Amino acid sequence: MMPQRRALLGAGAVLGAGALLGLSGCSGREDAPDSNFVLLDGTAMRTADLRGKVTLVNFWATTCVTCVKEMPSLVATHHKYAPKGYETVAVAMSYDPPAWVVNFAQSRQLPFKVALDNTGDIAKAWGDVKLTPTTYLLDKQGQIVKRYVGEPEMQALHTLIEKLLAA
Repeated sequence: MMPQRRALLGAGAVLGAGALLGLSGCSGREDAPDSNFVLLDGTAMRTADLRGKVTLVNFWATTCVTCVKEMPSLVATHHKYAPKGYETVAVAMSYDPPAWVVNFAQSRQLPFKVALDNTGDIAKAWGDVKLTPTTYLLDKQGQIVKRYVGEPEMQALHTLIEKLLAA
């Protein structure tokens, strides 16, 4: 009887944690952190420059298997929605050698902005991102609507992007 009780207690703890996590999402949207992105072409961009567009900010690394796997889907998503006011910013983690990032972006002809986070300050400002991929979806007002750790389910992501573009 003890193993059953432990299983029930364990399930209750998981459900309780899930409820707490669910409640944390009810507090409303928060503004995206004000960050300075240095792009591969040497230009700079601030978070405020993203306002007016639905934006996906993706923290990734060239050595991250899931990041490399999801990149073609992010490219396809960018191509599909960019004409409608959608932007993508891929932020390479501080430990990713810049030459590798440049090679990756060029060899795969990434159609969106790629930023280097040489100091780690951008990742720190966005919730101390350590796991890749970590992706944020922002609405047109620059507020964080959704955070994904790991590869997003693309159909659900597309549905949310469409809803935000229509707003």
